[in-house]
Amino acid sequence: MSDNPTAALSAAGVSIWLDDLSRQRIGSGNLEQLIAEKNVVGVTTNPTIFAGALSQSESYAKQVGELAAQGTSVTDAVFEITTDDVRDAANIFGDVYESTAGFDGRVSIEVEPGLAHDAAGTIAEAKRLWAKIDRPNVMIKIPATVEGLEAITETIGAGISVNVTLIFSLQRYREVINAYLTGLEKARAAGIDLSTIHSVASFFVSRVDSEIDKRLTTIGTDEALALKSKAGLANARLAYQVYEQSFGSERAKTLTDAGANPQRPLWASTGVKDPNLPDTLYVTGLVAEGVVNTMPEKTLDATFDHAEVTGDTVTGAYDEANAVLDAIAGLGISYDEVTELLEKEGVEKFVVSWNELLDTVTAALESAK
Repeated sequence: MSDNPTAALSAAGVSIWLDDLSRQRIGSGNLEQLIAEKNVVGVTTNPTIFAGALSQSESYAKQVGELAAQGTSVTDAVFEITTDDVRDAANIFGDVYESTAGFDGRVSIEVEPGLAHDAAGTIAEAKRLWAKIDRPNVMIKIPATVEGLEAITETIGAGISVNVTLIFSLQRYREVINAYLTGLEKARAAGIDLSTIHSVASFFVSRVDSEIDKRLTTIGTDEALALKSKAGLANARLAYQVYEQSFGSERAKTLTDAGANPQRPLWASTGVKDPNLPDTLYVTGLVAEGVVNTMPEKTLDATFDHAEVTGDTVTGAYDEANAVLDAIAGLGISYDEVTELLEKEGVEKFVVSWNELLDTVTAALESAK
């Protein structure tokens, strides 16, 4: 396809989004460089990313000093700092946003993780973030908890673009798509231009392998060990099948005929956790038309350096993917138990990172006084 693997990936229909953001990356010109050289067309953030950025960079010192002088509370300071970064990044991606008719050039920011089980609070926070950043190419990240489903519908219904995060199971993914379509129906009834609303559904990959591989190792038979590191790809490939089926339905077609956009699958958690695996496994193994792959920089660099992009590696693999998950279930490993645990842990990890972010900003505000 192309001598440049990231260009080949883009040509195969995969949008490359960077799973990282910092003020240093913005100010140094690094984002523009990644757009120009490595085919990056979007950015995703989360509390862990912001906590790391604030603790490792002096780029925030001036703003922190100003906020401290104004007596700003720590939560308001975090809101100001993170929304400024996302707005600046959205400005950088403006040309990409225009040239792709809004599909790419996207920058995502997450609602406070403590609201994951509070639908009303999530809706209010999503609207607040959307209004504060005030850029059409921002996406508000909402976790795919049960309560998050209601928030997704109401936020989409208000005309706000949403990145649904922390999806692990196929059933929850179906519920997420339903929440999106219901939101579009609400938006259409309110007279909102459906073409202005975009959404991605972030399906997590490597964490599924990490949890299931642990259980396969404990079983320890040859059959079990032969299934290691196969569940994550299998699960994601079947998610793409759900996407094809759902957006081929009459319900979805009615909305897309009225100008709505499909909710694109996004592969998240694509950094390899097991050092024995190929470092581009969750990139080259999940190539399909119309998906997003959000990569940590290490995975992006590995992809650019040596990924072998051979075209679609998803749509012909549904039978094999089903066989993998059936074999795992046959060994007594519960798919539902694993995915429920991963969702619970995902929310908990973001809450821990959020608290770290608050602690970092608290310390910075104190030292700036």
